[in-house]
Amino acid sequence: MIDSSKIPPSKLNPLAGNPLRTRDDVIVAVHSLFNPLLPAFSPGKARVQLDASGSTWDRAACDLEGFARPLFGLAPLAAGGSQFDHWELYRTGLKNGTDPAHPEYWGEVLDMDQRHVEATALGYALLFVPEHIWEPLDETAKMNVAAWLLQSRNTRHANNNHKFFRIIVDLGLERVGVPVDESMTEEYLRDLESLYIGDGWYRDGGDKGDTRRIDYYNPFAMHYYGLIYAVHRPRDKARGDRFRERARLFARHFLHWFADSGANVPYGRSLIYRHAVAAFWGALAVANEEALPWGVMKGLYLRNLRWWASQPISRLDDGLLTLGYAYPNQLLTERYSSTGSPWWAMKAFAPLSLPADHPFWTAEELPMPERDAVYTDPIVGMVFMHQPDHTVMLVSGPGTPQLMRGIPEKYNKFAYSSRYGFSVESDALGFSIGAFDSMIALSDDGRHYRVREHCDTAILAGDVLFSRWRPWDDVQIETWLVPSGLWHIRVHRILSARRLSTIEGGFAAPRTDFARDEISTESASAQVISTLGDFSGIVDASTPRRSARVIAPHGNTNVMFPRTFVPQLLGDVQANTPTVFACAVLAGPASAVRTASSSPPTVPAVDQLEKLLEKGTVVEITKEYVPK
Repeated sequence: MIDSSKIPPSKLNPLAGNPLRTRDDVIVAVHSLFNPLLPAFSPGKARVQLDASGSTWDRAACDLEGFARPLFGLAPLAAGGSQFDHWELYRTGLKNGTDPAHPEYWGEVLDMDQRHVEATALGYALLFVPEHIWEPLDETAKMNVAAWLLQSRNTRHANNNHKFFRIIVDLGLERVGVPVDESMTEEYLRDLESLYIGDGWYRDGGDKGDTRRIDYYNPFAMHYYGLIYAVHRPRDKARGDRFRERARLFARHFLHWFADSGANVPYGRSLIYRHAVAAFWGALAVANEEALPWGVMKGLYLRNLRWWASQPISRLDDGLLTLGYAYPNQLLTERYSSTGSPWWAMKAFAPLSLPADHPFWTAEELPMPERDAVYTDPIVGMVFMHQPDHTVMLVSGPGTPQLMRGIPEKYNKFAYSSRYGFSVESDALGFSIGAFDSMIALSDDGRHYRVREHCDTAILAGDVLFSRWRPWDDVQIETWLVPSGLWHIRVHRILSARRLSTIEGGFAAPRTDFARDEISTESASAQVISTLGDFSGIVDASTPRRSARVIAPHGNTNVMFPRTFVPQLLGDVQANTPTVFACAVLAGPASAVRTASSSPPTVPAVDQLEKLLEKGTVVEITKEYVPK
């Protein structure tokens, strides 16, 4: 998929060349990801500053990320009996970082503090390997470490996955004999369980129960920590059993977020954590939960690591991970992302704490189990389309009201792809040049634009998704998304009190050098065939037909490829006149979709689609949204 003709992939990924098929290979991967950090440790060893950039948090918090997050991989590595030669470095850093009199002190932990996240990594290390990171400390250092972690767990955490941070810190402190106020542990455990929706799914946050943000924080936070808790606090058996059962249920859904190639579908925030998405499969193994056959889980885990090992995700000169997804790209980052943040990916290495004879490691790696071509999930309002080397996620319903960069693009496009990802717009005044892949953008002035940011109503009817949404308070759009073989169909019924121009995009395809990609447009269709072997096309079925084009959006807007082409359809909506737009969209490896590309599906009439809704299931959505 990547165009590596200019720079050898081994220069752009510390995991390149690692076959990632055995436990020993995964051990090597931990060292490969950690070792580039060594020159960046500060004189007092408590901070890792990789460059001058940072997040919205202060410098100390950003530098603490680079120090603490590798422990998510190093602790299980050592717990499983493998060698790590730099524990003295961590002991020195831990001693100095928690000493208020030391120049590298990490600072006081306040309510809703980023330091809560890194305290979790420290608590995790105390839990797994106290013999390396706690027992050799002198008594003064132990007192300072305990005081700093108690300060962290005693302050107020955000009402989402962050409440697990107190829980993990408590487990670590209990392991080394430091007492905690268990009533506060219990309070947060109750709060976390109140976020459970059902059938394995949690919502991540919302003080009033009004946030339906559903994304990768389910696997790499809610279930990950829940399984760690179940293993390490067996005296709370009833709750641990609930965490285990929910994880088993979730596994049946989560395997649909992956393509048979190992790539996962990029969706939602915090994509810079990359192979942290595989952490769930490893956590199931740590909990000895065979939610799927061991060989299947091992295959899901290792194929994802191998896919990430093939992507250019590190700096050329030193092998450090970068901010970005499939390549360095800060456009998609959140305000809490610093250059030390990507090492949250080390959470994927929890199963290294298991012995080599555990069935997770001894099982033969199995391919993706046979899956239906279309899989529906009413809890999250998603429909998955499984194709050769490609999984498409159709989305309608859940969202997030939280203010952060790129929410419409990260949560509310019509479709997301394991192969083509999604794009984040880079110009708020760039209606005419936007990517708008898997979106329809609307403008009333030709410069500013709006897209689907929220749904008023969402329904799953069989395998058809419906949503009603309002980009302005006087514009209502009803959208149907219909899987149809390798294609998917979109139908929009629009009623607007204002005249609007619209642009609707298919999937973004990689754009390569020397204008060798094939582009073709007709009056109502557009397609791209990349020299990398990828096809992306869109065919209009509206009356009257919309015009078609292929656009080359701004560079670095797509999470998969730095340069892309997007096939688009352009049409107008007249004021106070009902308008129906319809199209069929196809993308995939050209070899797999070439035959289908010449036979777009028949688009059903709106009245047919309306009848389906009578027996549909309402998808719960985020509340309290009023467009203007």
